[in-house]
Amino acid sequence: MEENGDGRDAEPYGVLLYYKYTSIHDVASLAGFYDTHCRSLDLFGRIRVGFDGVNATIGGKFSALEKHISVMRSNSLFDGTDFKLASCGHPSNENIARECGFTSLSVRVVKELVTFRSDPLLKSPPISNAGKHLSATEFHHVLFQGSKCAADGNALDCQERMQSEDLVLLDARNAYETRIGKFKTTNIDALDPEIRQYSDLALWIDKHSESLRNKNVLMYCTGGIRCEMASSYIRSKGAGFENVFQLYGGIQRYLEQFPDGGYFKGKNFVFDHRISVGSRNTDVLGTCLLCGSPFDDYSSRSRCSYCRMLVLVCHSCQGICTEKYICELCQKHDNGEKPKLKESIDATAETEPETLHNNNERPHLQLSVSDQHRKLRILCLHGFRQNASSFKGRTSSLSKKLRSYVEFKFVDAPHELPLLHQPTKSCPGQIPPSPSENCRRRFAWLISPNSSSSDESSSWRIVDQPFDPLQYKTQTEGFEVSNHCLQDLISTMGPFDGILGFSQGAALAALFCEEQQRGNGRVSDFRFAVLCSGYSAASNVPDGGFIKCASLHVFGDGGGGRDRQINHEASRELVDLFDKNSSVTVEHDMGHIIPTKSPYIDQMKAFFMSFL
Repeated sequence: MEENGDGRDAEPYGVLLYYKYTSIHDVASLAGFYDTHCRSLDLFGRIRVGFDGVNATIGGKFSALEKHISVMRSNSLFDGTDFKLASCGHPSNENIARECGFTSLSVRVVKELVTFRSDPLLKSPPISNAGKHLSATEFHHVLFQGSKCAADGNALDCQERMQSEDLVLLDARNAYETRIGKFKTTNIDALDPEIRQYSDLALWIDKHSESLRNKNVLMYCTGGIRCEMASSYIRSKGAGFENVFQLYGGIQRYLEQFPDGGYFKGKNFVFDHRISVGSRNTDVLGTCLLCGSPFDDYSSRSRCSYCRMLVLVCHSCQGICTEKYICELCQKHDNGEKPKLKESIDATAETEPETLHNNNERPHLQLSVSDQHRKLRILCLHGFRQNASSFKGRTSSLSKKLRSYVEFKFVDAPHELPLLHQPTKSCPGQIPPSPSENCRRRFAWLISPNSSSSDESSSWRIVDQPFDPLQYKTQTEGFEVSNHCLQDLISTMGPFDGILGFSQGAALAALFCEEQQRGNGRVSDFRFAVLCSGYSAASNVPDGGFIKCASLHVFGDGGGGRDRQINHEASRELVDLFDKNSSVTVEHDMGHIIPTKSPYIDQMKAFFMSFL
């Protein structure tokens, strides 16, 4: 095989997108097949398998992707599936490829292919009620006729006559996607929900249902799957919401059919290493968040410091302002002004950035978020063989640095442990005197099956073996007691905005959130979970594959991280139990602690600020 100068195969590279809503009885078997088959072809990317179908975004050599398509088409489950295969270059930016999941293969079993509701207790509408599919040509024709007829008052015609009086164009994508590209026509109302994530769309539809009632709703998204669920939800509202139509194959199929862009202006945001795909039309819709100049390149992966949504910051502004960005939605929510550099900079000046400041100070943003927000109340769970008092002391630096945003409440676990004594070599059998009342007792949220009973907790026990870094794997009992303990604490001390757990406390917090998701708890107060140096104590994955609670994961990385007690892989397994769309990961180079230095503390602040 001929190779490029960088040693990579010259064979064309590609990206494949497809989804199929269909009933799958043996989900585990299909997921196993995907894992084995895709690895045999050296394919990577994201594949989600659920009882309602499959959603896949995978990359690899073009010929390997064609083989994959051939195999999947031989399975009757995938009859009628639209396999969208595009040729592209090999990922050149490894960081972006890694963030998009294009450096490895991830096959997961999920409850639903796309997360339509942020509240896991609310059911999604049946896909069988989805809107009518329109091909790219039909969609284009409707826009043409709609724009023309809306101007002169005539009725619309497509493959079939649309009976309601008006046409609206609804974008089912997120705000950072619509910033750089969207359909634009004259005389047709275009609705942009301006949502941060797809799970916010249902709430937007509820609030704006009157804008959709008795209208011909024409929907579109990247590849089509988000419109399936959203159109079903609109139609489920009954009379007046029947006429919903969706672009089959999404923007990708439309641009293939109309390479000059047609009615689509700008670029199509994609969730792989390509970042965005444009047409022959070079129009730039996006603008820099800071200076307002035309810009639509997300390759820097700049994010809002509060909600972590992608923002557009041009190369010039990146060079002179690297501290904090505030996205348009956060500005609107907080009634703040547009972020500005602390020193006034004329965007039209022909001055080099180096000459803008003569005092060697870096310019920074003036934040617009009000200091009058109430603090977030967070319930804190200590680690194994700790207590509320000791954990409060260990996190005093963290509490101090976050005092403007959060209020921590520390509690003891219900399982009291015996006091451990390490005898000296000179007195191997000596046992300390009875503990005084001031001796700090030790507790646990989860215990080993052979743990000592609580009536022995006030006595000393000699340590008969060295520290075992894998001891947490044997601590599998006691959840029911801890669960009831937390329920009672929340009832008496709550409400709380979130829960923070350290080490075993993080494992228990995850179990508690999962229990709430199943609807087995008496109260459900938490908007988010913060899991530090955590691990999974579950015997298997949660029902549906994800814990649908916003989460912040803080743990030692696989390189410089020096956590001797909970390794990087164990913490990563815990991350994988939470919904990726609403989780933030902070990996640090320190030990079994919660770091309080930059940039880690800044990332934690940004997470908390998104809930204020």
